[in-house]
Amino acid sequence: MPRVTFPFGPQHPVLPEAIQLQLTCEDEKVVEVLPVIGYMHRGIERAAEKNPFPNNVFLCERVCGICSFIHGATYCQVIEKMMDIQIPPRADYLRVFWSELSRMHSHLLWLGLVADSFGFESLFMQCWRARERVLDILEITSGQRVIQSASVVGGVRRDLNVDLISRVREILRMFKQEWDAIIPVLRKDYTIKIRTVGKGVLPHDQAWKLGAVGPTLRGSGWDSDTRSSGYGVYGELEFKAVVESGGDSYARMLCRAREVTASYELVLKVLDSLPSGEISVKVKGFPDGEAVMCTEQPRGEVIYYARGNGTAYLERLKIRTPTFQNIVPLLTMLPGCELADVPVIVLSIDPCIACAER
Repeated sequence: MPRVTFPFGPQHPVLPEAIQLQLTCEDEKVVEVLPVIGYMHRGIERAAEKNPFPNNVFLCERVCGICSFIHGATYCQVIEKMMDIQIPPRADYLRVFWSELSRMHSHLLWLGLVADSFGFESLFMQCWRARERVLDILEITSGQRVIQSASVVGGVRRDLNVDLISRVREILRMFKQEWDAIIPVLRKDYTIKIRTVGKGVLPHDQAWKLGAVGPTLRGSGWDSDTRSSGYGVYGELEFKAVVESGGDSYARMLCRAREVTASYELVLKVLDSLPSGEISVKVKGFPDGEAVMCTEQPRGEVIYYARGNGTAYLERLKIRTPTFQNIVPLLTMLPGCELADVPVIVLSIDPCIACAER
């Protein structure tokens, strides 16, 4: 049977990121995939060496607009680890608060996009309406809807008072009502199952061998979540990872949907147990030595490596993002699938090429 090779991306109605996949097909079946990357390189790691180290928080937040808070918080944590800075407990809780809201906002955005790829415009709007509730909370607590800039080396720059906490709880109640109406559709709808069950299967053993992370890994049955290590105050909040065993696009979708609920519960736990006290400590001196920090982004484990030389400028900053890890597993999911399933399978890893290329 003759083979035809053609590009998918870098611009496509359901592809939110600039990556090209060269698909080789026999009739309607994909037989080979070759990725073409390099559309979004911005030189952020090099730029980080040119800024005084406290200013890099704002730079790292722009690695990705969707998971910006966790990027900024992870950078702060790697510097604090290098400089042996102990931040106040209240600051740790507040970082978890904004991190989990960011995770909810990211997953809800993705759920809307994947619904749009099915042609479910009403479900797309419902997911994004629920996401607007989360963005409202981010706005009233940090002043910004997308890039919060709430973390600083030594803690956080914003606090929650009694009135704000009351408003947050009220918005969360409205969010829960809307979200409870969406979950059954994601779980049971016939069309969604037809488009996702058995599509883009990543077997249990292959997921680990190929280095998958985040919901892409947990959707194949692996109980692997960096938050389980208890960094920050996740250990005190009794965090449990969300795991699905199907290994297909449906399992990865359910994993993210359940994580929205888990993050909602973590936010409530933070509000219930938020300790009193200061929200930051004064930072003295300059980074010297090296440190590594791993945290859990919405898409999986992100790793920050920093090396200081005793001056205000870092000698090296290296970032490894989850999408970089998940591209290789994606290339094993696509061969054998139908051409019409390619957009859904690609979306199932929640690609963030802006993160991967920086």
